[in-house]
Amino acid sequence: MSSEDIKYVDIKYKAKDEELLPVYSTPGAAGADLRACIDEPIVISAHSAKLIPTGLFLEIPPGFEVQVRPRSGLALKSQITVLNSPGTIDSDYRGELQVILMNHSEVDFMVTPGMRIAQMVVARALQAHFVPVEELATSVRGSGGFGHTGTN
Repeated sequence: MSSEDIKYVDIKYKAKDEELLPVYSTPGAAGADLRACIDEPIVISAHSAKLIPTGLFLEIPPGFEVQVRPRSGLALKSQITVLNSPGTIDSDYRGELQVILMNHSEVDFMVTPGMRIAQMVVARALQAHFVPVEELATSVRGSGGFGHTGTN
């Protein structure tokens, strides 16, 4: 895939620190790394969560959202995840992008200034027009819910 094949959407931004802008680590990455915009380390105690600022303010075009997701390396190695994953940043939000990090481990975790803490994915976001009906069309699945297809 060449860079001409990649489709881009322009997202206007303001940043407290230009060195902490989101970066795609590889040409094929879907998520751009978000960094902690903090002056001193923040400790997330075992089994607790903290709100971590990124210093980033976005103007997301209508019809799009930014999804905030965990970084797989932090999740695997340190059991650090994004609590409301994926977190949604709506196109009309203009406040600072902040990340709720959850420490699922038994030990405290230290977030350091500039640390890559999460990733953001830009996605299309449609709004629904809800249409009332008397009955819904039938399907093979029907109302089968959690676990209805078995365990394997």
